[in-house]
Amino acid sequence: MLAAILKRLGSGAVVLWAAASAAYLALRLAPGDTIDTLVGDGPDTPVIRAQIARDLGLDRPAVVQYVDYLWRLLHGDFGRSYVLQRPVVDIIGSQVWPTVKLTLVASAFSVVIAVGLAVLTAGRARWLRGLVSGVELTVVSAPGFLIGILLLSVFSFRLGWFPVSGDRDASALVLPALALALPIGGVLSQVIREGLERALDEPFAVTARARGLTRLALVWRHALRHALLPAVTLAGTLIGFMLSAAVVVERVFGRPGLGEVATEAVGSKDIPVVLAVVMLAAAIYVALSLLADLAYLLIDPRLRKG
Repeated sequence: MLAAILKRLGSGAVVLWAAASAAYLALRLAPGDTIDTLVGDGPDTPVIRAQIARDLGLDRPAVVQYVDYLWRLLHGDFGRSYVLQRPVVDIIGSQVWPTVKLTLVASAFSVVIAVGLAVLTAGRARWLRGLVSGVELTVVSAPGFLIGILLLSVFSFRLGWFPVSGDRDASALVLPALALALPIGGVLSQVIREGLERALDEPFAVTARARGLTRLALVWRHALRHALLPAVTLAGTLIGFMLSAAVVVERVFGRPGLGEVATEAVGSKDIPVVLAVVMLAAAIYVALSLLADLAYLLIDPRLRKG
């Protein structure tokens, strides 16, 4: 087990390096110039530009800047924002909790939606499964911002049940969390339903029914555990991607968080801030993947014996 964990940590380190390298390359190739943004409408002379480049280290070769960034990253130093002139850790730290809070609530919603739909429809009439699967496919195929706009149109503008924007109280979390959770819940529901239907055809399920166990008790006590293994693998990946989707959803609902920080940093080519957001998302993805692997041991006792 220790060897498997070390192997996963090694592959996670490779993922983090790849994410940092890809983001750095994309920012270097993107149109626009950081110095142009910093100069703005102020005095623009070669001397001023040279001074800005020297102060920020932009006058060095790109390869040197890249190696220097990786070296500082290994020591937990994310540098200073080019635009805000503040430590990147302070900028991210002040905005990370609203995004984490949104992602946690959305993750809980997605699990409830997925398990609820799968339990209610597994083994039921074909028309019911087909209808629910069609709805799930539609939701999964829709972009997150479109789902958010539809939820706003119905539940905020028309019905007035939830606030349109901001982060005033718990009610402001419901719609953006649902916008994130519905596509994830739709995918997980299909996976869990498939696993449940296979488990309900296993000999242990036939024996349990013969002993008088009700369908609901059979599903909750036995079949669901068998169906969760593939869903846990998928959930770790999808919830990791949910953080990047939260960036878009936050902008739609006008919420504070990493979405606003990332959008402004990309627009101004504030490389340290963008790279810090990318590294945070990659680190969460790696951590969730590791937790998913460890969750196998809790769900399936046979793996602990092996």
